[in-house]
Amino acid sequence: MIPFLDLKSQQAELEPQLMRAAQRVIARAQFTLGPETEAFEASLAKFCGSPYAVAVNTGTSALHLALLAAGVAPGDEVITSPATFVATIAAVQYVGAVPRLVDIDPVAWTLDPARIEAAITPRTRAILPVHLHGRMADMNAIMDIAEAHNLVVIEDAAQALGARADGLRAGTHGDLGCFSFYPGKNLGACGEGGAVVTKRSDFAERLRRLRDWGQSRKYLHAEKGFNYRMDELQAAFLSVKLPHLERWNHARRAAAARYDRLLAGLGVAHPAPAEDERHVYHVYGVRVADRDAVRGRLAPEIATNVHYPIPVHLQPAFADLGYRRGDFPIAEAFCDETLSLPIFPGIGDDEVDAVCERLVEAIQGPLIIAGEAA
Repeated sequence: MIPFLDLKSQQAELEPQLMRAAQRVIARAQFTLGPETEAFEASLAKFCGSPYAVAVNTGTSALHLALLAAGVAPGDEVITSPATFVATIAAVQYVGAVPRLVDIDPVAWTLDPARIEAAITPRTRAILPVHLHGRMADMNAIMDIAEAHNLVVIEDAAQALGARADGLRAGTHGDLGCFSFYPGKNLGACGEGGAVVTKRSDFAERLRRLRDWGQSRKYLHAEKGFNYRMDELQAAFLSVKLPHLERWNHARRAAAARYDRLLAGLGVAHPAPAEDERHVYHVYGVRVADRDAVRGRLAPEIATNVHYPIPVHLQPAFADLGYRRGDFPIAEAFCDETLSLPIFPGIGDDEVDAVCERLVEAIQGPLIIAGEAA
């Protein structure tokens, strides 16, 4: 079987360094907010080209604290996408704000800037674009809208660490950028983790307070906060992995380029990177009619996934948003049709070839692959 994701080979490659990192933390016996977290924050800030990085325990916590640091308050509205993981919307509700959803671009599958201004009201406080599958939203257009309406921009870059557009890394176009280090992400912890990057020292200072019970110093609680501290073990593991991220992302792009070549002209839609953009392919998604049937035909030889089968506004848990089917037809069709194919650093050309051959057979009949061409 061709796996959807192979974490074991990555862990095996780095096992000696990971074990040494763990031993270092255990010997020091400081397990939260210590030198490992500080070192990882410095490396992440440098990697992203941001003055400040603040590490937290999950990507969801990163979104929650970024909204608070930016001053988003109860009753405010935050414009974002219905085609995302539920954490994006949940974080908005955690601060008492109202998610105001906008449909996605039919080609890029990210928040459609052309629809944003119509959704702005006097209560709108922020725009929260989601960099889906590792492709960045159109940040130039979004930043222009935000500037014109005096709105904060918080990037949900959970799937896009290392992506670049117009010379800037994901997470650094807006006021704050949020990352997840869930194990399956391009940079994954051996557990959970997250971070926020920002250009503003006041935001960074508040983020550090909020993640540690609102403390400005030990036992002085300047405001109500949370227990969102990063574990020192996870910080140490992430510091081992971060220097390899560019190589891993390059391998993902190479696999994606092979998928692109083999599937070209076969009616299998996938988003191509925009000009001057570096997609990092956390997910290689294709759109196919009768997605679930196609996925069933691929199993068990080809492991696939679906990101995400139900848009957030149609999830039972978020019925309180007040939306219904038909409100965001592009996102709804996207969620009905998108299939995630295997992609990870180390996936072989022969494995990509086999996935493409079986996929096209599942859709329309046999495909003969010879060498580099299909």
